Amino acid sequence: MTKKPIRIVGVPMDFGAQHRGTDMGPSALRVANIAAGLRRLGYEVGREVDIQVPSMESRAYKEISNMRFKEEILDVCGRLCARVERILNDGDFPLIYGGDHSLAMGSVSGISNHLAQEDKKLGLIWFDAHADMNTAESSPSGNIHGMPLSALLGMGDPDLCSIGGPQTKVDANNVALVAIRDIDDGERSAIQESGVHAFTMRDIDEQGMAAVAKKVLEIVNNGTDGFHLSFDVDGLDPEIAPGTGTRVKGGVDFREAHLFMENLADDGRLTSMDVVELNPSLDIKNQTAGIVKELVLSAFGKSVL
Repeated sequence: MTKKPIRIVGVPMDFGAQHRGTDMGPSALRVANIAAGLRRLGYEVGREVDIQVPSMESRAYKEISNMRFKEEILDVCGRLCARVERILNDGDFPLIYGGDHSLAMGSVSGISNHLAQEDKKLGLIWFDAHADMNTAESSPSGNIHGMPLSALLGMGDPDLCSIGGPQTKVDANNVALVAIRDIDDGERSAIQESGVHAFTMRDIDEQGMAAVAKKVLEIVNNGTDGFHLSFDVDGLDPEIAPGTGTRVKGGVDFREAHLFMENLADDGRLTSMDVVELNPSLDIKNQTAGIVKELVLSAFGKSVL
């Protein structure tokens, strides 16, 4: 990977989640001091910035077509989209600290807009226990953090799909879901009909992470100008990463996750990254942020030798 300057953007948002606390995720990642580790790897890390997010308590809750806090999420994602696009236009690498996974509608839209200026396409790795492909009609909860991938693919609510512009943000053929193991009933048909490539924990168990990583990279690099990694903490097994509100047993273990990240670094075409759904209020002495730090550094090229 070319060592572009890294710009860290915090998005302390929990409007999209079921459990309070993901708004503290950026602080936990900063306490883990990822930036210092990146500098030791030879990266320039610019001054960190935040997208300002109001507290949930200061908002009047409105039920809008089974989409909780839709207006607030649209506002935050719109501003994040513009920020990410500016970072890429400057030639830098955006590293986003979340916050719940709904923020990816903003970050990925900004990357897509940047590439579209030169008629280029984006690949997308969605590392997550969940597919996040619900719509307002299929969601059992109305929590928008379960809807961002469907919106990026142009499915569901027109407002969510139009963050940063009306175009579809990513081609389903260049999307790889990794580590999924908890799918809502309404999502199954959406996954099968959309054309995205899904790698469940069974696939990882049967094929091994090295083989899965190779296939994922072929998918996200096919005709694209690089790929974005949207890394949801709950893709990891909760035994090593308890600090998330959407725990699902049987996830990716520490060594598998390292291997996956090392493969991404070796490939060298990672353009941008989100870290989402870290909830320090559910963690044990910031254990999960420490694990995530090591994985992020592996994605940026940290190795044993």
